[in-house]
Amino acid sequence: MTKAEEIKQDIEEFNSLLEQASRQRTKDVLTLEIRKLYTELAKLLEEGKDASIKSTSALSNATQKRYEVKLNNYGWDQTNAMVKIYITLKDVHLLPKESVICNFTDKSLDLRILDLDNRDYHLPINNLCAEINIEKSNVKIKTDMIVVSLIKKVAKEWSHVTWVEKRIKEAKVTSMPEVGDDSDPGANLMNLMKRMYQDGDDDMKKTIAKAWTESQQKNAGLMDL
Repeated sequence: MTKAEEIKQDIEEFNSLLEQASRQRTKDVLTLEIRKLYTELAKLLEEGKDASIKSTSALSNATQKRYEVKLNNYGWDQTNAMVKIYITLKDVHLLPKESVICNFTDKSLDLRILDLDNRDYHLPINNLCAEINIEKSNVKIKTDMIVVSLIKKVAKEWSHVTWVEKRIKEAKVTSMPEVGDDSDPGANLMNLMKRMYQDGDDDMKKTIAKAWTESQQKNAGLMDL
């Protein structure tokens, strides 16, 4: 199993927990961890380090009815001059350029991907951490990925992509222990689940136990193949 495949499995487990979580603090923690994993996955794809990730399928019949899918997860990285947003979508590079549209304001972006496998994808990001240069910000399409470059008006480091994330982090950081070594997504996932199980109420413990059991059953099934 490649590193990218391992990260994808971690993301699936986090998303499974996120769907079942009811407490806001738990949702915040899971969302931030999912975003970190997406960032690592996006870097692998952009740098071409994972040879197993290739485009192998064509677009579906365009005459079929399309529906919109809202994107919630993305990776990001930055320099003092810009912030890069990474969105992974299989076969997005097969679309014509006009099917990928991104509108910018001083503190937001609105990305739309039209008719990808008979779906329209939408990623709005509002209340950016600082203002951006609308004219210089841009979008590039790569293999299975979209890279949105946000050019900062003021060259300085952003602590987060949005003010909402910044406020969440500031509110939680003093009461949340370290999750683990960022270089090991598997250890991150295990440590986070253990911590949430120890600190959670009965409902959260049942949710984590169920997700863990389903994961083990899935992995066992893969090994039998």
